[in-house]
Amino acid sequence: MKTTTTGLALAAALALTITGATAASADPGPTGPAAYDFSDCPALPAGVDAARWKCELHTASGSLRLGDRDVPALAPMTLTFAEGPMPDGSNGQAWGSLRGTPSAVPGGLLGNAAADRSPLLGLSLEPEYGGRSDFYSVGDSMGFFTLRYRAVSPLLPRGCVIGAGDTPIEIRLKRVGDSERVSKNPPIIKYAATDTEFGVPAATGCGPMTRLVNERLGLPATTGNKITLSGEYTYKTYDQLTVR
Repeated sequence: MKTTTTGLALAAALALTITGATAASADPGPTGPAAYDFSDCPALPAGVDAARWKCELHTASGSLRLGDRDVPALAPMTLTFAEGPMPDGSNGQAWGSLRGTPSAVPGGLLGNAAADRSPLLGLSLEPEYGGRSDFYSVGDSMGFFTLRYRAVSPLLPRGCVIGAGDTPIEIRLKRVGDSERVSKNPPIIKYAATDTEFGVPAATGCGPMTRLVNERLGLPATTGNKITLSGEYTYKTYDQLTVR
């Protein structure tokens, strides 16, 4: 398969490069062109050729294991970024956004069914961009991006975060199987990807609940973590966009 340079939802995710597309179809399926929002496309670096730069959108969902806890239903996340050649011919990239809604942790803060039924004792994880990424791929390796998870509960302060500051979670996705082109116009490519080798730091900023959150999730965890994503990717060149 021929490798092309793009990125990953999550976002997840999430900064995913999709390569080796197969079987074309004129029908883009349930996520047609109207489903894609390019408003988060970043501004271009000075002096580049807009026709040679792409704004890329990757939307993915799947499952997550942090420490010793599973999140079997990750809410969709969308990563937006741009890439293309710099005036000197080197590879350039510009970050746009990571957008995702919270995903519920089964068992909530107490780890039981009663907590699942209680709005007060629920626990969710909300993804945020961690500040670093490189979406150029080599073979099945899809580059990397960093993220943090905000632990969300009525009992937790907004500053309760896993991967805060200079210790974000670094995700290096690898493509699973072949990607599938489901539409040529607009370009829509489906894929699957996973990472099982990332570490997860302890949660911080949770006030008196910090110890409970870390015990509940089994953090910090240097091994045993896993993210599995299924998603799709599309793009527009900047000369196709109305906003530069």
